[in-house]
Amino acid sequence: MPFGLVSAWNKRRRSKSEDHGDPWKYKPAEYWQLKDQNPPSKRHHGSSVFTLKEMEEATNSFAEGNLIGKGGFGRVYKGTLRSGEVVAIKKMELPPFKAAEGEREFRVEVDILSRLDHPNLVSLIGYCADGKHRFLVYEYMHRGNLQDHLNGIGEVKMEWPMRLRVAIGAAKGLAYLHSSSAIGIPIVHRDFKSTNILLNTNFEAKISDFGLAKLMPEGQETYMTARVLGTFGYFDPEYTAVRNILNDRKKLRKVIDPEMSRSTYTMESIAMVANLASRCVRAESSERPSMEDCGKELQLILYTNSKGLGMAMHTFRMV
Repeated sequence: MPFGLVSAWNKRRRSKSEDHGDPWKYKPAEYWQLKDQNPPSKRHHGSSVFTLKEMEEATNSFAEGNLIGKGGFGRVYKGTLRSGEVVAIKKMELPPFKAAEGEREFRVEVDILSRLDHPNLVSLIGYCADGKHRFLVYEYMHRGNLQDHLNGIGEVKMEWPMRLRVAIGAAKGLAYLHSSSAIGIPIVHRDFKSTNILLNTNFEAKISDFGLAKLMPEGQETYMTARVLGTFGYFDPEYTAVRNILNDRKKLRKVIDPEMSRSTYTMESIAMVANLASRCVRAESSERPSMEDCGKELQLILYTNSKGLGMAMHTFRMV
Protein backbone atom coordinates (compact mmCIF):
# COMPACT_ATOMS: atom_id res chain seq x y z
CA MET A 1 0.00 0.00 0.00
CA PRO A 2 1.41 3.43 -0.93
CA PHE A 3 1.41 5.05 2.48
CA GLY A 4 3.98 7.08 4.35
CA LEU A 5 4.97 6.25 7.89
CA VAL A 6 5.48 8.52 10.92
CA SER A 7 8.96 7.58 12.10
CA ALA A 8 8.22 6.83 15.74
CA TRP A 9 10.57 3.89 15.49
CA ASN A 10 13.44 6.02 14.23
CA LYS A 11 12.87 8.59 16.99
CA ARG A 12 13.01 5.87 19.60
CA ARG A 13 16.24 4.55 18.11
CA ARG A 14 17.83 8.01 17.99
CA SER A 15 16.99 8.55 21.65
CA LYS A 16 19.30 5.71 22.59
CA SER A 17 23.00 6.10 23.03
CA GLU A 18 25.02 6.63 19.86
CA ASP A 19 26.19 3.23 18.74
CA HIS A 20 28.21 3.06 15.55
CA GLY A 21 27.44 -0.63 15.34
CA ASP A 22 23.71 -0.02 15.11
CA PRO A 23 22.77 -1.48 11.69
CA TRP A 24 19.64 0.69 11.43
CA LYS A 25 21.52 3.96 11.82
CA TYR A 26 22.29 5.28 8.36
CA LYS A 27 25.96 5.89 7.80
CA PRO A 28 27.52 8.82 5.91
CA ALA A 29 28.46 8.36 2.27
CA GLU A 30 32.02 7.41 3.24
CA TYR A 31 30.69 4.26 4.87
CA TRP A 32 29.44 2.99 1.51
CA GLN A 33 32.50 3.90 -0.52
CA LEU A 34 34.89 1.04 -1.22
CA LYS A 35 38.40 2.18 -0.46
CA ASP A 36 40.12 -1.01 -1.56
CA GLN A 37 39.97 -2.95 -4.80
CA ASN A 38 39.60 -6.37 -3.19
CA PRO A 39 36.98 -6.09 -0.44
CA PRO A 40 35.96 -9.11 1.64
CA SER A 41 33.56 -11.39 -0.21
CA LYS A 42 30.97 -11.02 2.54
CA ARG A 43 30.00 -7.87 4.41
CA HIS A 44 26.89 -6.12 5.74
CA HIS A 45 24.95 -9.00 7.26
CA GLY A 46 25.84 -11.63 4.67
CA SER A 47 25.38 -9.64 1.46
CA SER A 48 28.29 -9.77 -0.96
CA VAL A 49 30.06 -6.51 -1.77
CA PHE A 50 31.10 -5.87 -5.37
CA THR A 51 33.28 -3.32 -7.10
CA LEU A 52 32.37 -1.23 -10.12
CA LYS A 53 34.77 -3.32 -12.18
CA GLU A 54 32.90 -6.50 -11.23
CA MET A 55 29.59 -4.92 -12.22
CA GLU A 56 31.01 -3.92 -15.60
CA GLU A 57 32.38 -7.42 -16.16
CA ALA A 58 29.09 -9.05 -15.18
CA THR A 59 27.04 -6.98 -17.64
CA ASN A 60 29.57 -6.72 -20.46
CA SER A 61 29.95 -3.00 -19.70
CA PHE A 62 26.17 -2.59 -19.39
CA ALA A 63 25.50 -3.76 -22.91
CA GLU A 64 22.04 -3.02 -24.29
CA GLY A 65 21.63 -6.71 -24.99
CA ASN A 66 21.73 -7.36 -21.25
CA LEU A 67 19.10 -4.73 -20.42
CA ILE A 68 16.00 -6.42 -19.02
CA GLY A 69 14.08 -3.54 -17.48
CA LYS A 70 13.83 0.11 -16.54
CA GLY A 71 12.45 1.71 -13.40
CA GLY A 72 12.11 5.00 -11.62
CA PHE A 73 15.60 4.74 -10.17
CA GLY A 74 17.57 3.28 -13.05
CA ARG A 75 18.02 0.26 -15.27
CA VAL A 76 18.16 -3.47 -14.58
CA TYR A 77 20.62 -5.71 -16.39
CA LYS A 78 21.06 -9.45 -16.59
CA GLY A 79 24.59 -10.30 -15.51
CA THR A 80 26.90 -13.18 -14.78
CA LEU A 81 29.20 -12.99 -11.77
CA ARG A 82 32.73 -14.36 -11.73
CA SER A 83 31.36 -17.39 -9.88
CA GLY A 84 29.13 -18.12 -12.88
CA GLU A 85 25.93 -17.20 -11.05
CA VAL A 86 23.35 -15.40 -13.21
CA VAL A 87 21.91 -12.35 -11.46
CA ALA A 88 19.83 -9.22 -12.01
CA ILE A 89 21.75 -5.98 -11.46
CA LYS A 90 19.92 -2.72 -10.76
CA LYS A 91 22.01 0.29 -11.73
CA MET A 92 20.95 3.45 -9.90
CA GLU A 93 20.70 6.36 -12.35
CA LEU A 94 19.21 9.57 -10.98
CA PRO A 95 19.41 13.26 -11.81
CA PRO A 96 21.27 15.35 -9.19
CA PHE A 97 18.09 16.69 -7.56
CA LYS A 98 16.97 13.12 -6.80
CA ALA A 99 20.35 11.83 -5.65
CA ALA A 100 19.54 12.03 -1.93
CA GLU A 101 16.24 10.20 -2.43
CA GLY A 102 17.95 7.49 -4.45
CA GLU A 103 20.68 7.10 -1.84
CA ARG A 104 18.08 6.66 0.86
CA GLU A 105 16.20 3.99 -1.09
CA PHE A 106 19.45 2.20 -1.88
CA ARG A 107 20.35 2.00 1.81
CA VAL A 108 16.85 0.99 2.87
CA GLU A 109 16.81 -1.86 0.39
CA VAL A 110 20.25 -3.12 1.45
CA ASP A 111 19.34 -2.82 5.13
CA ILE A 112 16.01 -4.62 4.86
CA LEU A 113 16.76 -7.34 2.30
CA SER A 114 20.03 -8.24 4.04
CA ARG A 115 17.97 -9.33 7.05
CA LEU A 116 15.02 -11.07 5.42
CA ASP A 117 14.81 -14.67 4.26
CA HIS A 118 11.57 -16.00 2.81
CA PRO A 119 10.81 -18.05 -0.32
CA ASN A 120 8.38 -15.38 -1.54
CA LEU A 121 10.79 -12.43 -1.23
CA VAL A 122 13.48 -11.79 -3.84
CA SER A 123 16.96 -12.49 -2.47
CA LEU A 124 19.60 -9.78 -2.35
CA ILE A 125 22.89 -11.31 -3.50
CA GLY A 126 24.88 -8.18 -2.79
CA TYR A 127 25.49 -4.54 -3.63
CA CYS A 128 28.08 -2.13 -4.96
CA ALA A 129 28.79 1.26 -3.42
CA ASP A 130 31.97 2.15 -5.27
CA GLY A 131 32.51 5.92 -5.12
CA LYS A 132 29.31 7.52 -6.43
CA HIS A 133 28.20 4.32 -8.17
CA ARG A 134 25.33 2.34 -6.66
CA PHE A 135 24.18 -1.14 -7.71
CA LEU A 136 21.90 -3.76 -6.19
CA VAL A 137 22.45 -7.40 -7.16
CA TYR A 138 19.48 -9.79 -6.92
CA GLU A 139 18.78 -13.39 -7.74
CA TYR A 140 17.72 -13.63 -11.37
CA MET A 141 14.03 -14.33 -11.93
CA HIS A 142 13.70 -16.13 -15.26
CA ARG A 143 10.01 -15.40 -15.88
CA GLY A 144 10.21 -11.65 -15.31
CA ASN A 145 7.40 -9.69 -13.67
CA LEU A 146 3.73 -10.54 -13.27
CA GLN A 147 2.41 -7.54 -15.18
CA ASP A 148 4.05 -8.65 -18.44
CA HIS A 149 2.36 -12.04 -18.19
CA LEU A 150 -1.02 -10.53 -17.37
CA ASN A 151 -0.65 -8.30 -20.42
CA GLY A 152 0.17 -11.25 -22.66
CA ILE A 153 3.83 -10.34 -23.12
CA GLY A 154 5.11 -13.49 -21.42
CA GLU A 155 5.76 -16.68 -23.34
CA VAL A 156 3.44 -18.78 -21.17
CA LYS A 157 -0.29 -18.20 -20.96
CA MET A 158 -1.39 -17.58 -17.39
CA GLU A 159 -4.48 -19.61 -16.66
CA TRP A 160 -6.61 -19.13 -13.55
CA PRO A 161 -4.98 -21.79 -11.31
CA MET A 162 -1.54 -20.33 -12.02
CA ARG A 163 -2.77 -16.82 -11.19
CA LEU A 164 -4.18 -18.08 -7.90
CA ARG A 165 -0.87 -19.73 -7.01
CA VAL A 166 0.98 -16.48 -7.76
CA ALA A 167 -1.49 -14.58 -5.57
CA ILE A 168 -0.97 -17.08 -2.75
CA GLY A 169 2.80 -16.68 -2.97
CA ALA A 170 2.56 -12.88 -2.93
CA ALA A 171 0.17 -13.01 0.05
CA LYS A 172 2.59 -15.24 1.94
CA GLY A 173 5.43 -12.81 1.28
CA LEU A 174 3.41 -9.83 2.51
CA ALA A 175 2.16 -11.77 5.54
CA TYR A 176 5.77 -12.49 6.46
CA LEU A 177 6.62 -8.78 6.26
CA HIS A 178 3.55 -7.69 8.22
CA SER A 179 4.04 -10.25 11.00
CA SER A 180 7.39 -8.86 12.20
CA SER A 181 9.33 -11.06 9.72
CA ALA A 182 12.79 -12.06 10.94
CA ILE A 183 13.81 -8.77 12.52
CA GLY A 184 11.05 -8.43 15.09
CA ILE A 185 9.46 -5.35 13.50
CA PRO A 186 6.58 -5.38 10.98
CA ILE A 187 7.48 -3.97 7.56
CA VAL A 188 5.21 -2.06 5.15
CA HIS A 189 6.22 -2.43 1.49
CA ARG A 190 4.45 0.74 0.23
CA ASP A 191 4.90 0.03 -3.49
CA PHE A 192 3.22 -3.33 -3.99
CA LYS A 193 2.08 -3.86 -7.60
CA SER A 194 2.27 -6.44 -10.39
CA THR A 195 5.61 -5.17 -11.73
CA ASN A 196 7.13 -5.77 -8.29
CA ILE A 197 6.00 -9.39 -8.23
CA LEU A 198 8.68 -11.45 -9.95
CA LEU A 199 8.38 -15.04 -11.13
CA ASN A 200 10.98 -17.78 -11.17
CA THR A 201 11.18 -20.69 -13.59
CA ASN A 202 8.32 -22.50 -11.82
CA PHE A 203 6.18 -19.34 -11.74
CA GLU A 204 6.62 -19.00 -7.99
CA ALA A 205 6.03 -15.41 -6.89
CA LYS A 206 8.65 -13.28 -5.14
CA ILE A 207 8.12 -9.70 -3.99
CA SER A 208 10.80 -7.19 -5.00
CA ASP A 209 11.72 -3.49 -4.79
CA PHE A 210 11.90 -2.55 -1.12
CA GLY A 211 13.22 0.98 -1.63
CA LEU A 212 10.05 2.55 -0.20
CA ALA A 213 9.59 0.02 2.58
CA LYS A 214 9.15 1.26 6.13
CA LEU A 215 9.31 -0.26 9.59
CA MET A 216 6.11 -0.01 11.61
CA PRO A 217 6.34 1.69 15.01
CA GLU A 218 7.27 -0.85 17.64
CA GLY A 219 4.37 -2.61 19.31
CA GLN A 220 1.83 -1.85 16.57
CA GLU A 221 0.43 -4.42 14.16
CA THR A 222 -1.45 -1.82 12.13
CA TYR A 223 -0.54 1.74 11.33
CA MET A 224 -2.39 4.63 9.71
CA THR A 225 -0.36 6.96 7.51
CA ALA A 226 -0.96 10.26 5.78
CA ARG A 227 1.65 10.59 3.00
CA VAL A 228 0.96 8.88 -0.30
CA LEU A 229 3.94 7.16 -1.91
CA GLY A 230 4.45 4.51 -4.55
CA THR A 231 3.64 4.55 -8.23
CA PHE A 232 1.67 7.61 -9.32
CA GLY A 233 -1.56 6.72 -11.08
CA TYR A 234 -1.39 3.05 -10.13
CA PHE A 235 -4.19 3.07 -7.58
CA ASP A 236 -7.64 3.61 -9.02
CA PRO A 237 -9.33 6.64 -7.40
CA GLU A 238 -12.67 5.11 -8.31
CA TYR A 239 -12.11 2.05 -6.14
CA THR A 240 -15.65 2.34 -4.76
CA ALA A 241 -16.96 1.75 -8.29
CA VAL A 242 -14.68 -1.26 -8.54
CA ARG A 243 -16.23 -2.63 -5.36
CA ASN A 244 -19.66 -2.40 -6.97
CA ILE A 245 -18.41 -4.46 -9.90
CA LEU A 246 -16.82 -7.04 -7.60
CA ASN A 247 -20.13 -7.54 -5.82
CA ASP A 248 -22.20 -7.93 -9.00
CA ARG A 249 -21.83 -11.31 -10.73
CA LYS A 250 -23.26 -10.11 -14.03
CA LYS A 251 -20.80 -7.22 -14.19
CA LEU A 252 -18.06 -9.51 -12.93
CA ARG A 253 -18.27 -11.71 -16.02
CA LYS A 254 -17.42 -8.69 -18.16
CA VAL A 255 -14.07 -8.08 -16.43
CA ILE A 256 -12.80 -11.67 -16.61
CA ASP A 257 -9.70 -11.86 -18.80
CA PRO A 258 -10.91 -13.34 -22.12
CA GLU A 259 -7.47 -14.86 -22.66
CA MET A 260 -8.10 -17.38 -19.89
CA SER A 261 -9.47 -20.71 -21.04
CA ARG A 262 -13.02 -21.23 -19.80
CA SER A 263 -12.12 -24.75 -18.80
CA THR A 264 -9.63 -23.52 -16.18
CA TYR A 265 -11.95 -21.61 -13.86
CA THR A 266 -15.34 -21.79 -12.18
CA MET A 267 -17.54 -18.76 -11.62
CA GLU A 268 -17.73 -19.73 -7.96
CA SER A 269 -13.96 -19.29 -7.55
CA ILE A 270 -14.04 -16.03 -9.53
CA ALA A 271 -16.79 -14.70 -7.25
CA MET A 272 -14.83 -15.78 -4.16
CA VAL A 273 -11.76 -13.84 -5.30
CA ALA A 274 -13.94 -10.82 -6.09
CA ASN A 275 -15.46 -11.00 -2.63
CA LEU A 276 -12.02 -11.16 -1.02
CA ALA A 277 -10.79 -8.23 -3.14
CA SER A 278 -13.86 -6.21 -2.16
CA ARG A 279 -13.14 -6.75 1.53
CA CYS A 280 -9.48 -5.80 1.04
CA VAL A 281 -10.40 -2.29 -0.11
CA ARG A 282 -12.88 -1.47 2.63
CA ALA A 283 -12.42 1.96 4.16
CA GLU A 284 -12.23 0.70 7.75
CA SER A 285 -8.99 -1.16 8.42
CA SER A 286 -10.69 -3.29 11.06
CA GLU A 287 -12.95 -4.70 8.32
CA ARG A 288 -10.08 -5.70 6.03
CA PRO A 289 -8.60 -9.21 6.27
CA SER A 290 -4.96 -9.63 7.25
CA MET A 291 -2.53 -10.87 4.61
CA GLU A 292 -2.26 -14.15 6.49
CA ASP A 293 -6.03 -14.56 6.22
CA CYS A 294 -5.88 -13.61 2.53
CA GLY A 295 -3.34 -16.35 1.89
CA LYS A 296 -5.46 -18.97 3.62
CA GLU A 297 -8.59 -17.85 1.79
CA LEU A 298 -6.81 -17.95 -1.57
CA GLN A 299 -5.72 -21.52 -0.86
CA LEU A 300 -9.35 -22.42 -0.19
CA ILE A 301 -10.36 -20.73 -3.46
CA LEU A 302 -7.74 -22.71 -5.36
CA TYR A 303 -9.09 -25.91 -3.80
CA THR A 304 -12.68 -24.90 -4.60
CA ASN A 305 -11.79 -24.17 -8.22
CA SER A 306 -9.98 -27.50 -8.57
CA LYS A 307 -12.89 -29.40 -7.06
CA GLY A 308 -15.42 -27.54 -9.19
CA LEU A 309 -13.59 -28.47 -12.38
CA GLY A 310 -13.83 -32.13 -11.40
CA MET A 311 -10.11 -32.64 -10.87
CA ALA A 312 -9.18 -35.71 -8.85
CA MET A 313 -8.50 -34.87 -5.22
CA HIS A 314 -5.13 -36.60 -5.22
CA THR A 315 -3.89 -34.35 -8.01
CA PHE A 316 -4.48 -31.20 -5.99
CA ARG A 317 -1.60 -29.90 -3.91
CA MET A 318 -2.03 -27.11 -1.38
CA VAL A 319 0.68 -24.50 -1.93
